[in-house]
Amino acid sequence: MGTSVTDADESAIAAILARFVRYHPDRIDLSLDRMHRLLSDLENPQNTLPPVIHIAGTNGKGSTTAFLDSALTAAGLRVSAYTSPHLVRFAERYKIAGEIMSDAALRTLFEEIEDRNAGKPITEFEITTAASFLAMARTPADVVLLETGLGGQFDATNVVTKPAATIITPVGYDHMGFLGDTLAAIAGEKAAIQKPGVPSFVAPQAPEAAAVISAFADDIGAPLYRAGHEWQLTATPNGGGRYTRGETIWNLPEPGLPGRHQLDNAALATACLDVCGFPGITQETIQAGLARARWPGRMQRLTSGPLPAILPDGAELWLDAAHNPMGATVLAEAFGSLETQAERPLHLVVAMLDDKDIAGFLAPFAARAISMTAVPLDDEPRAMPVREMVAAAEDAGLAAKPAGSVADALTQITQGPMPVRVLVTGSHLLVGATLRANN
Repeated sequence: MGTSVTDADESAIAAILARFVRYHPDRIDLSLDRMHRLLSDLENPQNTLPPVIHIAGTNGKGSTTAFLDSALTAAGLRVSAYTSPHLVRFAERYKIAGEIMSDAALRTLFEEIEDRNAGKPITEFEITTAASFLAMARTPADVVLLETGLGGQFDATNVVTKPAATIITPVGYDHMGFLGDTLAAIAGEKAAIQKPGVPSFVAPQAPEAAAVISAFADDIGAPLYRAGHEWQLTATPNGGGRYTRGETIWNLPEPGLPGRHQLDNAALATACLDVCGFPGITQETIQAGLARARWPGRMQRLTSGPLPAILPDGAELWLDAAHNPMGATVLAEAFGSLETQAERPLHLVVAMLDDKDIAGFLAPFAARAISMTAVPLDDEPRAMPVREMVAAAEDAGLAAKPAGSVADALTQITQGPMPVRVLVTGSHLLVGATLRANN
């Protein structure tokens, strides 16, 4: 069988990305100087974008973006979005006027950007972000959804000087080697996407994070719209909620993304769309968009394919890319809710990067899961050693063992009591590899 064009393009993209890394070997180097230089060489496409909603935060960025995208689309608007990381294909990061870029188009775009960069120092994320600006500037759309990669102040996306809105999702502990080791320091980095005169929409926050975000907004004159202050969310028995801002009262449906925490993300997206007044946004289009929203790799259940087939009838296989303690906390709560609907012993299958807080990640599951199987992240030099994950799980009071792959882990788990609920989690890389293995 011959190699498909898509396979050839995907291989070419991988080769280009490998070259991008060589232009600046440090994966993360927080500065905007290189970004401004490259964008100037590209004639500053970030200045000719449609209205931009800029989104930062530790957890919930992708889900909030998915709700915004779905609601704006339900209103008949064309949406472009730049998100990260991807799960299976790098091109997933680029949604241009409602369509994920093809591998062929992304390959051509990367080759153009690489040529314009002319070998000058630039990080991989900076050059791939510049590519998003160029693609989104060239293709007409009504709204751009722009998700930060890391932090905010020096993130490569923080070059749009006048967005239509900024959003800050819940702030927690992650990337502390780059953003600081206190919640206040991390919140300060995220808060820096706020702009003078631009409305800022803020999710529920820990007090120390909330104080920093509010102080930054006050200092620069950014109007604040905070959950529990300028707008309210009240959960309703049907799984939805009631959104209130002044005289505006909207009934929100149960979100299309499962988990109680997704109602908070849905309401945050609703507040932004309510205040910004994009054409076609009504209670009805909001309701339709929130109910239809999808975001792969977040509380995603696999029901068909070779991996679910390993498990017996009645078993459940779930994926979630949570990778920090805050994400684990809301995920454990969501699986606690599933347990009230149908009792199943919960087994974790985990892989993580070596800079993550595995003890903090596992702690919320200690009272809910009965086992953890650690698997490797193949071909990933930053992967946490399997033995280290097993030791951390044992310290958390979980029965723990290693396995060579997710499939091997599922085979081991089927030897215990049935039916079971299995959660594959800890890393976007693990979730992506699992989806590829199940395809």
